[in-house]
Amino acid sequence: MKKLSRWVVLGAVLLALAGVERVAVIEAEQTPPSPRFEVDPFWPKMPPQWIIGQVAGLSVDSRDHVWILQRPWSVPDDEKAQNPEAPCCTPAPPVMEFDAAGNFIQGWGGPGDGYEWPADEHALHVDYKDNVWISSAGGPRLRERTENQILKFTRAGKFLFQVGHRGKSKGSLDTENFNNAADIFVYSKTNEVFVADGYVNRRVIVLDADTGKFKRMWGAYGNQPDDAAPNGPLYEGPGAQQFNLVHGVRVSDDGLVYVAERRNNRVQVFTTGGKFVREIFVERKTKLLGTAFSIAFSPRGEQFLYLADAGNGLVHVYDRASMNEVGRFGRIGRYAGQFVFLHNVATDSQGNIYTAEVGNGHRVQKFIRR
Repeated sequence: MKKLSRWVVLGAVLLALAGVERVAVIEAEQTPPSPRFEVDPFWPKMPPQWIIGQVAGLSVDSRDHVWILQRPWSVPDDEKAQNPEAPCCTPAPPVMEFDAAGNFIQGWGGPGDGYEWPADEHALHVDYKDNVWISSAGGPRLRERTENQILKFTRAGKFLFQVGHRGKSKGSLDTENFNNAADIFVYSKTNEVFVADGYVNRRVIVLDADTGKFKRMWGAYGNQPDDAAPNGPLYEGPGAQQFNLVHGVRVSDDGLVYVAERRNNRVQVFTTGGKFVREIFVERKTKLLGTAFSIAFSPRGEQFLYLADAGNGLVHVYDRASMNEVGRFGRIGRYAGQFVFLHNVATDSQGNIYTAEVGNGHRVQKFIRR
């Protein structure tokens, strides 16, 4: 009887130790809980005389003011005023600035002297010096492949300089022109411009932010860009060795470059010098629109990464350290908190999220951090 009791006690101890070990393993593998958001259906407060079209560009500046780049040409005729005295509506200016409460601050943009205004407005980025960068990509002129420029303005809309020129691109190894560049980000620690040159060309290209001079470039996995390589999306197996529609680029505070590759449904991570670090696939089987569109980071130190996924109408939430998905919100739809052709995601200093929609979406939304 005593011998049996000893075995029972020993078994209980072993089970207890196993349980402790299991708990320790589970705790070690835990990722942070996903933050929660609530849509503000009344944001922003659009001036009553204006209506917006496709919202292709989105950025939040150092004062938590929200900037959008919208396409006036995309407003349908049946939404425009047909008589001049009508109180509403005419297309709004392409560039619009709102404060965090949604109040309109200013609007500007369009053709002018000394620069080639985008035929298809696409990316807008407000850098750490409050300069505004704009690209031309996508849209009905994409097939022409002639939108080869990006522009730099002051926050008041004064033209500073243009890099590249319409109709001048010589391909993905051209150091002077782009071809339908999809996104722009200025990294303050090196004062460099990272461009997702991405609808026709197949690369990330880096410039000096003060002069626009070329510094370096790279393709998928850090390879040299190759326009002759197959360009169809891959939905299974090893990842494609060349990019297919580089759509988003952001640099984290610790100097990692996150590249959203839309048509291959993946995010690749690099050093600022272009050395490949890792990749993840995002809903890889999705064939509608693609999934990896735009990237933003949590500002609160939790190290969350937010990814806009148009193909599924979602904002994915990742723990940036592990790149494990810890949450998501949204769906395809037209009501508040839903998305039609989700194109961009951005965050402010309070952790709130802003989203922009192209296609038939014609909308910018605010999601309040709870």
